[in-house]
Amino acid sequence: MKELTFEVADEHRVSGLLHRPRDAWALYVLAHGAGAGMRHVFLETVARELGGGGVATLRFQFPYTEENKHRPDPPALLEATVRAAVARAAEEELPLFAGGKSMGGRMTSQAQAQEPLPGVRGLVFLGFPLHQPRRPLVSRASHLDRVTIPMLFLQGTRDDLADLGLIRGVCSTLGSRADLHVVEGGDHSFKVLKRSGRDEADVLKEIRDTTVNFMRKHIPQPQIP
Repeated sequence: MKELTFEVADEHRVSGLLHRPRDAWALYVLAHGAGAGMRHVFLETVARELGGGGVATLRFQFPYTEENKHRPDPPALLEATVRAAVARAAEEELPLFAGGKSMGGRMTSQAQAQEPLPGVRGLVFLGFPLHQPRRPLVSRASHLDRVTIPMLFLQGTRDDLADLGLIRGVCSTLGSRADLHVVEGGDHSFKVLKRSGRDEADVLKEIRDTTVNFMRKHIPQPQIP
């Protein structure tokens, strides 16, 4: 694990964590959700799991979490932070993917929709926040029409921020650009109930394997060991 810092729009400096296994063949720029920073246990576990599959990760703070504030920055600053993180990740000279948990994934897709993130081959959403709880709308997905690279949506069946029927409809509209993988019994944080017969390790393995397969599909085979 390597700790680093980088500048955002000449006004902010944020921290990052680069986890690069020796056999890395891809790098995932992994943005955190609205309520927790890059060191959240879920992101740490995802980074470790992906590392076991040869995928490096760059986690990073948004300016508001770097400054220990609770309210997220304006979207323009969040998107600029994603763009700066992708630029730093490009220095590792690995095939790039980007996305993240909830808000982090949405801000990544908004940045991509505004102007393509250089070198990024695909987006991976760990629970796309389609709407507020109990307010099933799809307006947050309207910008996805302008995303032309492949997208992977990992969504739990109990996610109260993404009605499964609506997210299926969004992915259907996006056509071949979107892959939807449903995590049975998972909530917005991919937690499952005990009665499901599954545990956290099962879910994390499912997330890892699905993500790795998606990335392999979108990288020319000679580049993958």
